[in-house]
Amino acid sequence: MAHKIAVIGGDGTGPEVVAEGLKVLKAVAKKYKFEYTLKEFDFTGKRYLKTGKLVSNEDVEELKTFDAIYLGAVGDPDVKPGIIEHGVLLKLRFALDQYINLRPVILYPNVYTPIRDKGPAEIDFVVVRENTEGLYVGTGGYLKKGSPDEVATQVSVNTRKGVERCLRYAFEYTRKRNKRKQLTLVGKTNVLTYAWDLWERAFHEIGQKDYPDIKREYAHVDATCMWFVKNPEWFDVIVTDNMFGDIITDLGAMIQGGMGIAAGGNINPEGVSMFEPIGGSAPKYTGQNVINPLAAIGAMQMLLEELGESKAAADVEKGIKYACTQMKSMSAGKMGMGTREVGDLVAANL
Repeated sequence: MAHKIAVIGGDGTGPEVVAEGLKVLKAVAKKYKFEYTLKEFDFTGKRYLKTGKLVSNEDVEELKTFDAIYLGAVGDPDVKPGIIEHGVLLKLRFALDQYINLRPVILYPNVYTPIRDKGPAEIDFVVVRENTEGLYVGTGGYLKKGSPDEVATQVSVNTRKGVERCLRYAFEYTRKRNKRKQLTLVGKTNVLTYAWDLWERAFHEIGQKDYPDIKREYAHVDATCMWFVKNPEWFDVIVTDNMFGDIITDLGAMIQGGMGIAAGGNINPEGVSMFEPIGGSAPKYTGQNVINPLAAIGAMQMLLEELGESKAAADVEKGIKYACTQMKSMSAGKMGMGTREVGDLVAANL
């Protein structure tokens, strides 16, 4: 049976990097003899400016019929910030209940990291971020808006169901990864006492009962930021909430070589998952053949893994590693070759 993949090229350089990921998909599918079908969806800023439409409920229902979603980028400088991000990215995450954001932080050979004396052996961990709760649910409001006495509230919503399913995914992922078998809960238990009491209690209850083979650790989020820089080798798998996960994964991207190499997945283990490069639409580079497509190709690798094509995914990672050894930099315009040439390099060296 053919894998059914929805493709959202999106804004800016998104379609360019997606094209390279699809080039690699074509090559690896030929090698491993699996079939797939693609359908493109036009959820872009340009379409919004013309029609006022982004992702409709009908679009969501159609996307539920696919095996996976491959996303390039969202964000158009001509559209007010937040409209596309909420109308496409967050809408899909919430409507498709993609409750896990999965972010590998892996430093590949020949890739520059700003951390002195650290290399691929030290920077190799994964962040599991809760993706549908916390501060991002939009619960809150104003009192006396616009007056000197204005009050604004933003509530972090954490349910036992949401916390527990995220933790269970993280424990299972740590066991499957089978490296140090260490799971670190990152939070702020000394200040955010209610939400993080729930997280910490659930973390230890689940771990003690169902995952005695997994070593459990805890770290405050501010300390974690320090240790990402000082001792990244301390981490194997990290689990955290939506806001903290959003922050620390950007720091993780920097220590692994920048946004040009960082890929992520929005996962619904029981439904449809979506995979994307982390770097955004980078509109100033649109159409110049200078943007780094390795993050998008890495997202394709994660997509293949989710579809059960593990051998193909492993080959794509080999191709990415080889490309890294041939490139001068991970930064746009400084790679020593163009976007399409990097894609060709990966596809030819699976």
